[in-house]
Amino acid sequence: MKKNSVKHYSPSPQTNPEAGEGVGGLPPERVRAAAAVADFEASPEEFDDAGATLSASAEPAVTLSLEVDSASHGERLDKLLARHFSEFSRSRLQQWIESGAVRVDGQVRRPRDAVQMGNRIEIQPQAAPESSAFAPEDVPLDVVYEDDTLLVIDKPAGLVVHPAAGNWSGTVLNGLLHRYPGAVSLPRAGIVHRLDKETSGLMVVARTLTAQTDLVRQLQARTVKRTYIALVWGRTYDEGTIDAPIGRDPRERTRMAIVHTASGKPSRTHFRTLATVPLGRGFVSMVMCKLETGRTHQIRVHFESIGHPLVGDPVYFRATQRGQRPAIRVPLPVPYARQALHAYQLGLVHPATGKHMSWTAQPPADLQALIDALDFDSAQADDEDEAWDEVWEGGEAHWEYAGDGDDDDDGDADERDA
Repeated sequence: MKKNSVKHYSPSPQTNPEAGEGVGGLPPERVRAAAAVADFEASPEEFDDAGATLSASAEPAVTLSLEVDSASHGERLDKLLARHFSEFSRSRLQQWIESGAVRVDGQVRRPRDAVQMGNRIEIQPQAAPESSAFAPEDVPLDVVYEDDTLLVIDKPAGLVVHPAAGNWSGTVLNGLLHRYPGAVSLPRAGIVHRLDKETSGLMVVARTLTAQTDLVRQLQARTVKRTYIALVWGRTYDEGTIDAPIGRDPRERTRMAIVHTASGKPSRTHFRTLATVPLGRGFVSMVMCKLETGRTHQIRVHFESIGHPLVGDPVYFRATQRGQRPAIRVPLPVPYARQALHAYQLGLVHPATGKHMSWTAQPPADLQALIDALDFDSAQADDEDEAWDEVWEGGEAHWEYAGDGDDDDDGDADERDA
């Protein structure tokens, strides 16, 4: 008899937006102002390599100004600006001060300099120094939703999101620059998170710097809800949470792995098994995953670590915990050449309106063909999504696989992808 769930570490307390808790006790519509702000260029974890700002100034036509009042007399310049211009990160403001884009009574100052009552401060927003000459290209983008603030695209498998070694052209970023020439002024053309090249599905892109900063903060505050569908080898538990730190594999630097040293970042994946079907001597399970964090290759690494690697994954197909036996892998009924992972649903708070919005995208043709060939319809699938949403929001679903017993829960952290 298969267990429904077991406990895996201690998950962090969750907030319940449906109950009006939001983040830090604030209602959901105020999440953006309450979220902890980290350096925009260095976060979220979706971009743990250096992000690129493309050229020119960010929202360049606007000059911001401020006159120092008595309450702000003696305050550090960077702290004052961060308090009054919260749409920009403090790190970005410090860069502008150091580059001379911020002037106090016409003079260049240092970030730590104190301001005096009556000083007039002028800011000319600038691009970050990491400028790159990425060229616009007519890359087809499947736009699911679009307005003046953001757009949501359904990325096909095989399309790279951001230029990097080996993929300097033909990316989502190149396509964005072609579709929206003004995106050249935004860091990474407005991209705030990314999907692996061979992972399909939904991702959001900002169209203004203010919206981009807001969406980054939502990712950090975990108010962006990302739901994935994956096919994994073996018979999985009915539901649970995989909570294990992820970092660069010390023995193979091109891989990520479960890392229990200081370099491992807390990572948490909630899942629910929708159906399991027999295949040859083994089984294949369809699972729905919700990310609480978003580390590089998180879903792929987590399911490999518990002995249920993703179907078709060419990199993560071994069990990595001592004593853990990987699920049996057998030939598939149809050709399939990538990890069976699709970003099925995306939900967030709209940066301009404050309203909750969500989108869904059905699996692409190759994944759907595999699902049909495996005949999941004949399995007894559990489709109680609403009930699971309640568990997810309340943070009550815990799961622990049999492991070493020395897995440290280092607390909470931020984001990247599956």
